[in-house]
Amino acid sequence: MTLEGTNTWVLAEPGAREGVVVDPGADDAGHRAAVLGELARRGLRCALVVTTHHHDDHAGGLEAFAAGAGAPRVLRAADVGDGTALDVDGLRLRALRTPGHTADSLSLLVGGESSLLTGDTVLGRGSTALAADGDLGAHLSSLRRLLALAAEEGVDVLLPGHGPARTDARAALAAQLAHRLERLEQVRAAVESGAADVGAVATAVHGPLTGPLAEAARSSVRAHLTHLGVDLPG
Repeated sequence: MTLEGTNTWVLAEPGAREGVVVDPGADDAGHRAAVLGELARRGLRCALVVTTHHHDDHAGGLEAFAAGAGAPRVLRAADVGDGTALDVDGLRLRALRTPGHTADSLSLLVGGESSLLTGDTVLGRGSTALAADGDLGAHLSSLRRLLALAAEEGVDVLLPGHGPARTDARAALAAQLAHRLERLEQVRAAVESGAADVGAVATAVHGPLTGPLAEAARSSVRAHLTHLGVDLPG
């Protein structure tokens, strides 16, 4: 579900003394120690920690990390307004509300370079699941917004919450948008073919799955069905 794990991004301007940590990760002592060690290695004080959304693998360790990092300013995704400018020791970030994966999903545009942190809106490979509080219409709008932004701002690199960085930002965003629209048509076709419940649609679209992957598939299917105005049990 998390590919190689959750990416925690440590950002700072060259020569800066203070930096920003995005998504401190789960409440895991080893992960926390690795992030604090990276800050120390680079001679940085964490002045700000931001989450891209509320899921535990991104924000579950937020309070413990903040305590270990010397009580930096903390911004949870839900509390950051669209377009909010964040400036830490010369590093400029612009927050973008990009709901869909979750209701509070946030992306961050890095000023002065061609990078965009996407949280779980776009992954380093594969496609994201839509959570229980996710929304397909919002997700499609967010992808279209980021695709337009990438063209306008010259964004080349996506820094995701899971998986490797993408150096083909516009192609990756366009591919995700096309994939979502294709998936929507697959769900529509499964319903029209007689799938009687959410599980049957999920199997028709994703094939047989078990465990967390099966639940993620059902959650995503529910979001597609809601978008289509179809109410099925399960």
